[in-house]
Amino acid sequence: MRAVVESLEESRIREVANEGLGREGVLKFWFGESDEVTPAFIREAAIASLQAGETFYAHNLGLPELRHAIAGYTHGLHPQQSTDQWFDRVAVTSGGVNGLMLASQALVEAGDEVVVVTPAWPNLVAQPQIMGATVKTVPLKVIAQGERAGAWTLDMDALLAAITPATRLLIVNAPNNPTGWTLTRDEQSAILAHCRRTGTWILADEVYERLYFAGDSGNVLAPGRPRPEVSSGGSGAAAQGGTVSAPSFLDVSEPKDRLIVAHSFSKSFLMTGWRLGWLVLPKSLTHAVGKLIEFNTSCAPVFTQRAAVVAIERHQDVTPALVAHLKHCRDTLVPLLQAVPGVTLAEPRGGMYAFFHLAGHDDCLDTAKRLVREAGLGLAPGSAFGPEAAGWLRWCFASRDPWRLEEGVQRLAKWLTRA
Repeated sequence: MRAVVESLEESRIREVANEGLGREGVLKFWFGESDEVTPAFIREAAIASLQAGETFYAHNLGLPELRHAIAGYTHGLHPQQSTDQWFDRVAVTSGGVNGLMLASQALVEAGDEVVVVTPAWPNLVAQPQIMGATVKTVPLKVIAQGERAGAWTLDMDALLAAITPATRLLIVNAPNNPTGWTLTRDEQSAILAHCRRTGTWILADEVYERLYFAGDSGNVLAPGRPRPEVSSGGSGAAAQGGTVSAPSFLDVSEPKDRLIVAHSFSKSFLMTGWRLGWLVLPKSLTHAVGKLIEFNTSCAPVFTQRAAVVAIERHQDVTPALVAHLKHCRDTLVPLLQAVPGVTLAEPRGGMYAFFHLAGHDDCLDTAKRLVREAGLGLAPGSAFGPEAAGWLRWCFASRDPWRLEEGVQRLAKWLTRA
């Protein structure tokens, strides 16, 4: 066993979830997924594929139909290149996590230096370490006072100082899991310009690109209004507002830039269990990544890709209503949490998480376990995302029934009076 693999830390989120095994009535907000089932028309496309006998290997880079659908979707969000040009830059992967690992395999060698902006999903730090890289973290800073107290923000000077000609790769996730922090387009431009000077690759984890609330007036849902339904058929949902997305490195980059952008069907398409994602690469790297896919998974299953084609083609039947509902969930949960004594929390501008500090509970792993056992409330410990997040807790608010969020806050408040 390689020492680096032996030393990998097990998921602290799953450690908390294990506390809930066999316990009735636990409200589970620990994992980063909605509790809503994938829409029927997406599931039906997979069933039709299986019934047609599509149980064989596909192209390493993905079905041409899916790559073309992703390229068209990318062009709709980022029209700087045509659909055909984006097609040559798309690789379908067996989940977003697989895509991120492929990027590390393609770019990182033992001894390389990698910079990661944290707090972050722990895989972003572990994957380059598995490849033998030395990882430097640049922590986001917490705003201590004012209207945005509790929000996390980037120290740009610290980040640029950390990226030198010795830095092989920068990994950044925005909108960020767990903090909800989102890069501005000016910040992306500054980072990209600096990395061009140092020769550093950028791996941008943008899986939450569409789960973005800032400036979205077309797809919002005011508190108290009924939850919109995700369409199971027809195209009427396409009228639910315009397409809104967070700032992307694709908007400020050139096709030949040293940039890989990772995406997933999990979040914006309600397809977490399908394990399907994609990478947007420089065209010169696409063939090489196809070879890596051969040595990792060979290809993604055809029936899941057929489902993804339909999901992409009818994304307006899914994503706008989902984003509206997530905003409703956020706007339900955040004021209730902010009213709990000892909680510091800023409204997240992207993603699906409320990330809050709980005064007097610095051992957040122990706190999360106790909440499961003593309050029937399942949250993720902040320390799972980096040491700078000790004392913080992550609450996934992607709940089909917002009353569960209200009940969860009541359980937290009652527990705090006894703890």
